[in-house]
Amino acid sequence: MSCVFDRLGRLATRRPRTIVAVWAVFALLCAFTALMGVTGQDLFERLRTGEPTVPGSESQEGREILADAEDAGAQVSFMVQGADLTDPDQVTAIGEALAPAHADLAEIDGVDTVVDAFLLPDTVANPAAAGLVSTARDGFLMVVMLEPTLTEEAEESAHDAVVARLEQVPGELSAAVPGVTGVASSSAILAQEVVDQVREDLVTGETVALPVALAIMVLVFAGFLSAGLPLVGALVSIVGGLGVLLAMTYAIDIDSFVINVVTVLGLGLSIDYGLLIVSRFREEAHRLLAETAAGTSATPPAGLRRRRRHRDHTVEQAVRTTVATAGRTVAFSAVTVALAVSGLLLLRPEVLRSIAAAGVAVVLLAVLSAITLVPALLMLLGERMLRPSLLGRVPGLRRVVNGLGDVAPEDGVFSRLARGVHAHPWIVLVGTLAVLGLLASPVAGLQMRNSTTELLPSQSPQRDYIATLAADYPAATAPDVTVVARAGADEVATLAEEVGSFEHVADVAAPVALDGYSVLNVFVDTDDAGSPEAAAVVQDIRALDPGFETWVVGQAANQLDFNAALVEGLPIAGGIIVLAVLVLIFLMTGSVLVPVKAIVVNVLSLAASLGVTVWVFQEGHGADLLGFTPLSGLESYVVAVVVAFGFGLAMDYEVFLISRIKEYWDAGYSNDEAVEKGLQRSGRIITSAALIIIAVFAGFMAGDLIVIKQVGFALAITVLVDATLVRMLLVPATMTLLGKWNWWAPAPLARLYEGLKIVH
Repeated sequence: MSCVFDRLGRLATRRPRTIVAVWAVFALLCAFTALMGVTGQDLFERLRTGEPTVPGSESQEGREILADAEDAGAQVSFMVQGADLTDPDQVTAIGEALAPAHADLAEIDGVDTVVDAFLLPDTVANPAAAGLVSTARDGFLMVVMLEPTLTEEAEESAHDAVVARLEQVPGELSAAVPGVTGVASSSAILAQEVVDQVREDLVTGETVALPVALAIMVLVFAGFLSAGLPLVGALVSIVGGLGVLLAMTYAIDIDSFVINVVTVLGLGLSIDYGLLIVSRFREEAHRLLAETAAGTSATPPAGLRRRRRHRDHTVEQAVRTTVATAGRTVAFSAVTVALAVSGLLLLRPEVLRSIAAAGVAVVLLAVLSAITLVPALLMLLGERMLRPSLLGRVPGLRRVVNGLGDVAPEDGVFSRLARGVHAHPWIVLVGTLAVLGLLASPVAGLQMRNSTTELLPSQSPQRDYIATLAADYPAATAPDVTVVARAGADEVATLAEEVGSFEHVADVAAPVALDGYSVLNVFVDTDDAGSPEAAAVVQDIRALDPGFETWVVGQAANQLDFNAALVEGLPIAGGIIVLAVLVLIFLMTGSVLVPVKAIVVNVLSLAASLGVTVWVFQEGHGADLLGFTPLSGLESYVVAVVVAFGFGLAMDYEVFLISRIKEYWDAGYSNDEAVEKGLQRSGRIITSAALIIIAVFAGFMAGDLIVIKQVGFALAITVLVDATLVRMLLVPATMTLLGKWNWWAPAPLARLYEGLKIVH
């Protein structure tokens, strides 16, 4: 393994321009294809939206039965508000003003039916108009049904034409009804609003995150040149990831919010890895220059041109050493993160599989750019990377730069912190565990849900439309729970009576026959179709044995099936991830206890971050500050993503720290000395990397989609807790108490490690 990184280091020093050119071409191709749509549709046009489903689940099978049985086409609704339908004169004037719209809509190719109260005899006074007129008589609905046999292209064309014509209606009504407004809604419009919000939040996140990340790195490296290199790697990884995502949309469905999740991951990891590479290069270069000044450096190897400056040789040697050491650490970290994320592939929900596939691709791009592109840029920049920065000469910034700088002194705040932990390990251990336990305590009340339109921003026109529809048009409101039964309507009528007696059931509609099945619509006494009350109704219905086959469908049914799929797949996915990480960390350290300890402390860190996230997003603390409307739980797939990605990020910092400690242990230092020196050398980088990745996640929290807010917040808290309480206190405390046993392994495994020995 070490020879692989040696060869990569030699490649970076011998062919830096070729490497940079290849990455530049790759990034440009990905950017043009993904963002410009030069091959047809761009990435955003190929994203899908909708409630996450579980293939083969009861709720999904029920949906498929309903979809196959229904022969209706797509539907476009238009809600008109601001009318006074209690005024007969205004009703007459509206009917006359709508006549041209009715005629035009009926003439559009692909339109099957146009329905509104003003097409009925006696208009709004007709009992059949109840579902088309608001309860306050201040608005009405227009509904246009498209033909069910349209091709996708024809349906899209008809849909757009219908929406364009409907949007002219308020202007045509303004003479009869001053101040009238209208809004169109359909599945396509809802999906497009989500995609547009994803695009907007992506721009917002990067606009906030990149400048903050650059500012932190400028302070860390005391200059713009060094600070820019990790960002170059990050930008290349991001646009490369977008290109990969576009390619993946031709093989699997990619949900719209996945693009934000993987962008956050790619941006954070790329900066982390680039930061470690650049920092280690500067450390090695300063060490070589110091040895040269002291007259102890080795003579340059034969074959170098005599006219080559010794400083150029220093840059080359520093790049090679960096790739062989920090590059190996970055690779271990990336494999660990990829393993954690790939665990989602073993779960049944399709959305989690798409996140896993996209996440693994982005992690691979992040590590490849860090161990090839960044070293090549270091080689090209050469001596300029070693010049003192002007920032270090500014009196007001000198102290900040020296405190946060990447080249740590032999003794400093982190080594003193380690010595303090060595002196009181039990106090630190118990105190840290108590704080983590307190932070994790809200997890006991965690509710997992699958929301639909509730995920849209509170100011969303479509969210307002749906809220108004539910409040003012109860007859047009979709049922909270639907039961599909393989039985006749008469048989299902008995079931309807029993369901109607359940707690939280407000109403049960009469059974409707549908192509060999009967459909029973159930309404729950709650405004939230995904509430615990709705879930309880679903469970009560599923517990019945009516004597014929049934499928329960709806938001609550779907989230119960989704959560069950998570619980079902967790033992296998978690077991494989834990086993893989144990093996990987053992191959890096030769220890049995270090990987076990790493997994335990990472689980504690994850529990703490989830607890804080529940406290904020489920219980609503800080909702005004973060700008969201609290829901009754966390999104189920967000919890899965946070656990997988958070575990990977926590292992990321574990690898950073343990790899440096292991270097000093192998060099002959005692356990405590190795911990002190390893923490001193890596503490600044871990802290700086954590600040940057928190800034990245915080940037994406500035968007409006609550899904992205939850992911960004939870991962930011994970990194904050892990980089402070865990890496700076808990890990040194446990390593102090274990002493030399940290590095113990049974004799057969020790011999295996020596034979494989990946880290020297």
